[in-house]
Amino acid sequence: MAQALMFSALASSSPPSVRPAIPPRSHQESPTTSRRNALKAAGALGTALAVAREALCNSSAAAFDFRITVPDQTLEEAEAGVKAHARELLGIKSLIELRSWKEVQKSLRESSAKLKQDIYTIINQGTPGNQRPLLRQLYSKLFNGVTRLDYAARSEDAGTVQECYDTIVESLNEIFSKV
Repeated sequence: MAQALMFSALASSSPPSVRPAIPPRSHQESPTTSRRNALKAAGALGTALAVAREALCNSSAAAFDFRITVPDQTLEEAEAGVKAHARELLGIKSLIELRSWKEVQKSLRESSAKLKQDIYTIINQGTPGNQRPLLRQLYSKLFNGVTRLDYAARSEDAGTVQECYDTIVESLNEIFSKV
């Protein structure tokens, strides 16, 4: 009889309402959590990029420094350092004679970056406008010679290295006679 009562109660009741299956709350991410995770990922990416940029930008001996001039550099600072930096650049002659090509490249890159900043500042801040085109041509000739010397040292071509060194010496003499 108990079974009959249960059966009749089930039969008389209305069908249960159909509700969509909702996964438990613990498996869903709230909008706040997904935003928080996105911000964490963006922060981590930004930090990684900053570290990589710092590592690449501060290795001046590994590559040429393509900055043209330091914004805080004054004409007086450039004039004071240009002769010393030119001597450093010409100091690679002993390394060329020793055929120490890696050291030639390293020293060339360090000294030429400083010299490039100094000469650029002198041309743009301390030279009358009518003399600038000639000095810019000499500047270009000088640093094209530096680049060619770097490539020649990498390929260990002693003849080309010597030609490029002679071009650099000639260009420096011309620049210093005009400034």
